[in-house]
Amino acid sequence: MLDYIYIGSNDLTVSTRFYKALLCPMGYEYITEHSLPAFRHPDKAFSPSLYLSVPFNGLPATEGNGMMLAFDVASSQMVDKLHQTALLNGGTNEGAPGFRSRYGNDFYVSYVRDPYGNKLAIFARIPA
Repeated sequence: MLDYIYIGSNDLTVSTRFYKALLCPMGYEYITEHSLPAFRHPDKAFSPSLYLSVPFNGLPATEGNGMMLAFDVASSQMVDKLHQTALLNGGTNEGAPGFRSRYGNDFYVSYVRDPYGNKLAIFARIPA
């Protein structure tokens, strides 16, 4: 079982602002744990925690090529709202909200990158 996700950042203030704006509307709580900014979802027993930190090796944080985090939300309206929220908080557009039939007729998704290039998907399954 996946327990936590660790995302590298070159500026914790920028990353914390971005992820607070994106994750708190999804129900995640912002906490500080082990002196790191972190997020947990209290209503999802098996939802992994997400931590932000500068890389331990002291090198600059860079995006993982081919790596993506996906967040399941309740509606297409929430996908739309969070996509705009990401863009307003330093994210970049990687795919406007919409249905992606290659993943099924019910898959409504948007793609963004955080301020350091990490790719995120925000999706909802809309019954046909």
